[in-house]
Formats: sequence, C-alpha cells, structure tokens
Amino acid sequence: MAAPRLISCVLALATLTLSACSPSVPTPEGGEPRVSGVAGGTGGAGSDGGSTPSSSPSPAALTPEAYKAELDSRHKSLSGAISALAGARGVKALDQRVTKAEEALSGAAAALGALNPPDTVRAQHDAYVASLRDFATELGSTEGKVGARDLCTSSAVLIDLDDKLAALDEAGEALQSAGDYPADIVSVKAGRKQTRRLSNGSFVRKGSTLNGRSSLEIDNGAPRDAVVTVMRGGSKAFSVYVRKKAKFKVRGVRDGSYKIFFTHGVDWDGKSKAFTRECSFERFQKAVTFKTTFTATQIRWHDWRVTLHAISGGNARTAPVDPGDFPS
Repeated sequence: MAAPRLISCVLALATLTLSACSPSVPTPEGGEPRVSGVAGGTGGAGSDGGSTPSSSPSPAALTPEAYKAELDSRHKSLSGAISALAGARGVKALDQRVTKAEEALSGAAAALGALNPPDTVRAQHDAYVASLRDFATELGSTEGKVGARDLCTSSAVLIDLDDKLAALDEAGEALQSAGDYPADIVSVKAGRKQTRRLSNGSFVRKGSTLNGRSSLEIDNGAPRDAVVTVMRGGSKAFSVYVRKKAKFKVRGVRDGSYKIFFTHGVDWDGKSKAFTRECSFERFQKAVTFKTTFTATQIRWHDWRVTLHAISGGNARTAPVDPGDFPS
C-alpha cells in the first residue's frame, strides 16, 4: 500500500502597518516659531523661581549574614529548576520545565539585582546577577526551539545553553568562594553536540511475535532518519530504525490489526530512545491488517509496504501525534 506523508501548506499573512503624520503648524510670515507659557508649579520654587530636585539616600549595604540569607532563600528553587530541566523526559515535560526555569531565573535576577550587597562582594554579586539574566534570556530563546521541535531532549537543551550555563556556574562559584555565599546553583554539565545513528534495520524493540508469514516493507525517502513503531492493540509489537533514503523489510509479522507510528529526527539517543533534534511525530490514520488464509492447496497472506514520505498516487493519510501520546 502506498502511504504518503502529508505535506502541510502554510499561508503567510502579511500585515501592513500604516503610519500617519500630522501637518506642521504654519509659521506666520516673517515670524519665528515660539512656545509660551509658565513651567513648574507653586511648590518647591527657589529664589530664582526654579525647583530643586529631591533625592533619597541609597539603602545601606546588607550585612554578610543578611545577604547570605537572601541568597539561601532562592538557592533551592534555582538549583531545583535547573536540575529538573536536565532531568526532563519527553518533549512535553521538557517544554514545561524550560518555561519554569526561565521564570525562576528571571524572578531571581530581578530580586537580587535590587539588593545592595556587602561592599566586599559587589563585583561578584553584579557578575552573578548578570549571568542569571543572561541565562534566563537564553532560556526564552531555547523555549521557542523546543516548541518548534528543533530541540527534543534535555541533553540537546543543555548543549544549546552551554556557554550561558558555564558562565552562570563560574559566576556562582566566584560569589560562593568570596564569602561562603550559597550561589553555586549549577550541578549539571552540557555534553557535546553529536549526530548518532543506528544502522539501517536495527530493532529498537523486537517483540516476540515476529514468527508469522507476513512482512512490512518500510520506505523512508525523507531527509531524516526514522523510527517506526508498530502497535497491536495496546502493546508494542516492534520498533525499527530506518535511515533516510533507505528501505527495510520486517519479516514474520503475525496476523492481526496494527497501528503504525513513526518519528523522524536527527541524533538518536539510545538511552532516552528519542531523537535529540529536529523531531516530528506522526501516525498512519488507518490500521493495516495482516491475514493468512489456508485452503486445501494454498496458503495466502498479506504483505504491506508503507512510505514515510509523500508519493504520487499514494492512498494512506498520516496525521501528527502529540509527543505525549506517542508510544514510548
């Protein structure tokens, strides 16, 4: 059965913003533009009729004990937000935790930036607050990448945040070393960017039910590798890795009705069993049925072929799947 992958068309709506300008007020012939009136109010005037601005004294610097208490009150939530981000499993949880981490660090940067720290750690304090702000800003950008499925795992997010994460770690350690202040909130490390792949036809999961007569041929003409997961009822029959521009035939499929899911992406993480970058999640809308028929002289069975890309004349539609509903 030819099975195309649907291609969505997106219409871009361009908005034209018009700006208006008001005509200038004509200047009487031979004259000059003037503004007349009386500035100021009745209060606070000096002998020359002007006003004297008032200024409030700067708050006194916090004592080391008070400053330490301020940092300590935020240490657990900040370190917890970063650790939770690093431990996210699945795109949905990752999206939520990036958002929470951004909110936590933005709030802490604003609150700590308003403090007057002890003079002995002013420089370290300012560097720490600046790193919190920079990291929070970068998290905002990363949040968009997770939403667009450019980044799909926590490891990919940490790699994307590598420079800002290292800077925050360094600033926190410097402030902590300056007076035993609880500012070292980074306990995770970013790895290096990779593009890992399995060999074509590798089983990510091979069920014990592959002892039938039928076969399923998978044609992945897409520009990214794929993992195809076949479900029988609520159980996973098998998951197989098919490289881009390659084919693979799964033999021994038992009779039954199967739903076919597939994910495309870049850099397969065997530990999390997911692509770390450029991931998508889809399924074929109709189930495929394998059936063996026995007669007095013959044994007949069904073989199926599916394509993970659009082809001319294809007759099977696909639909996107929420990452949280994709078979794990």
